[in-house]
Amino acid sequence: MRIRGEGVVIKGMWKREKSRAFLSACVLGLWAFTAQAPAHALNGGSALTIQALFVSDIHFEPFWDPAKAAQLAAAPVAEWNTIFAAPSTADREAQFAQLEKTCHARGEDTSYILLQSSLRAIHAQAAGARFAIVSGDLLAHSFSCKYAALFPKGTPEDKRRFAEKTIDYVVTSLRAAVRGVPVYAALGNNDSDCGDYQLDANGAFLKESGEVFAADVRGAEQAQALLTFAAGGYYSVSLPAPMERARLVVLDDLFMSQRYKTCSGKDDAAPAAAQIAWLEQQLNAARSRKEKVWVMAHIPPGVDVYSTAIRGVNICGGGNPRMFLASEALPELLAGYGDVIRLAIFAHTHMDEMRLLEPEKADGARPGVAAKIVASISPIDGNNPSFTVAKIDAATARLVDYRVIAASNQTGVATAWREEYDFARAYKRSEFSAAALKSLIEGLAADSAAQTSASQSYIRNYGTGMSVPELQLFWPQYTCTLKNDEAAAFQACVCGAEH
Repeated sequence: MRIRGEGVVIKGMWKREKSRAFLSACVLGLWAFTAQAPAHALNGGSALTIQALFVSDIHFEPFWDPAKAAQLAAAPVAEWNTIFAAPSTADREAQFAQLEKTCHARGEDTSYILLQSSLRAIHAQAAGARFAIVSGDLLAHSFSCKYAALFPKGTPEDKRRFAEKTIDYVVTSLRAAVRGVPVYAALGNNDSDCGDYQLDANGAFLKESGEVFAADVRGAEQAQALLTFAAGGYYSVSLPAPMERARLVVLDDLFMSQRYKTCSGKDDAAPAAAQIAWLEQQLNAARSRKEKVWVMAHIPPGVDVYSTAIRGVNICGGGNPRMFLASEALPELLAGYGDVIRLAIFAHTHMDEMRLLEPEKADGARPGVAAKIVASISPIDGNNPSFTVAKIDAATARLVDYRVIAASNQTGVATAWREEYDFARAYKRSEFSAAALKSLIEGLAADSAAQTSASQSYIRNYGTGMSVPELQLFWPQYTCTLKNDEAAAFQACVCGAEH
């Protein structure tokens, strides 16, 4: 079990002494800051439901066979499958192990073999999907370091082109797997031509890669999507029929991250401010047009519990929790449009999670926004790869139910993909909405010993394919993150109202 810096990540690694010591430190730190309903049964719903595919954190590793990197760099993307499928280099494992060591990698991401296994499973399990969404991080961890190690004479432009080609390969492969239905993807903090959590607004990388991301945006919306993506990696698109008056707004909230820097290593708040202003315009326009909106970004808002705990922050003694984002502008804005936004989708933690973004003063018209955190394809954090098949009410754009489909192992070799769990059956809820999550999360929080069926389901399903009963050790603290996305609210939840 492990909690990692990109989010609350709990891993089944307790048999190793180092992990036991790490858990003890984290637990102490946390304590220191002390059956499926039919769509037509929904209020205002319809009898028509459709499927959609949710995928995240693929983290494809193009350097898995380092000796093939030069071939990939020289070849068009259309030839990459042939290169990957050719026999591996005799000392591939030794070369890759050395590359990982050079770049201080913490584990292995998604190999070609695992990617192909994932794509075959998606083709079989999500054959009825009307559209697919990918909530960021297509590139492997330490991508820039690995490229530099293998191409010591490569220029920044060379690295940019290789990053763009890798993204193109991943998205094109996914499009082929879902039989030509639209695929809408977001950028993650690793999706950059210059480094993790680094990116330049209005740069060549955004302009060039925008052609891939906007390929399934149609009509006049595509031209606008290319412009906004080139500016800051964000765009807006009408969701395809039979979705009725529904819109997907895709953000690049890397620019809003606590860790964001430009490619030259400087701070720059302007791209985040521009994106927030654009998002507000989109939401106001959707409200006036009576559209239903989904918002997708990579990094979730709220408290980064790992960073808070590992730094020994004494929350109840006046310390401030570490947050994923540099400000609360995004969750505050989203929470105020609960009458417009039907769903928010995030990723980044690699775990299967949920959140509720509530306005400061909730009312019937704006009850808050339900947020789904999609688990990863990459097994780097000890989880088995997974993707999510969602059931959507086409008229209301509500997420009625979803099934998580998980791999039986982390390699893609002789891998079986089966249903891990079904939301409606696990939590006895007829939809994944703000109202449903509010009652569910309140029940989880009230169960301080994590003994109820719902709490046990959450703990069991949190780390896909791995047992994480240790989450019970700090369950009250973790449940405080589920609907307290602001620092003060989290502090009050953990410490009590008197603090």
